Amino acid sequence: MFQDAARLALVLPRYAAHVWRTRRRELVFVGMASLFLFLCYLFTELADEITAGATQKLDESILLALRSPHDLAVPIGPAWLKGGMLDATALGSPLTLGMFSAAMIGFLFMERQIRVAWLSVMAIGGGVCSTFVLKLCFARPRPTIVPHLREVTSLSFPSGHAMLSAVVYLTIGVMFAKAVRGRWAKAYCLFWGALLTLLVGVSRIFLGVHYPSDVVGGWIAGLSWAAACWIVAQFVPSKQMTTEPAP
Repeated sequence: MFQDAARLALVLPRYAAHVWRTRRRELVFVGMASLFLFLCYLFTELADEITAGATQKLDESILLALRSPHDLAVPIGPAWLKGGMLDATALGSPLTLGMFSAAMIGFLFMERQIRVAWLSVMAIGGGVCSTFVLKLCFARPRPTIVPHLREVTSLSFPSGHAMLSAVVYLTIGVMFAKAVRGRWAKAYCLFWGALLTLLVGVSRIFLGVHYPSDVVGGWIAGLSWAAACWIVAQFVPSKQMTTEPAP
């Protein structure tokens, strides 16, 4: 019995490695599809909790914890932190995201990644439309428990800055990860997309213009959209980017 178990312990890693080498594309595809479905489920559950008011108390307590108890118009931390958060939130503004998207898509066209470039256009455009539709569906008002440190006019859930940052930065990261060579290069593209998305979302909470659940909902929705775009991208052929000069 112990000998059989020992043989099995030796065989299983080899078999798993063989399956990964021969079926890696299929396994990754199934994993991303599962992630997409799981994120859709999470968003639905979070939206139900918000609609029922279950997150309101926690949301408000977090916003209050980020302000001075003596003056709710004053955020915690050093003075430079507020300026840094204002800079970070600007990374998720429509103008910044539009310019960044145009620059990245233009670069893809210059690199003759025509199919990937057009897929990026459709992915980002579809994400923008989805954000506005979701906001209108839930129509959640902005938080009023603390003064806003930045002027806002739209509805609250999901956070447009958080979702659009995830849609733009993660989608661009996914598209570039598909086009470049090497695991580290792919991870580098995805890392910066995730970091920018995280910074923008945190800044919205710090500035008091969104409940934390708004931002989490925006992240989930944006990540699920990026995952869906990744799945579609697997069916779009593209050539690898190179650093060789064009003839």
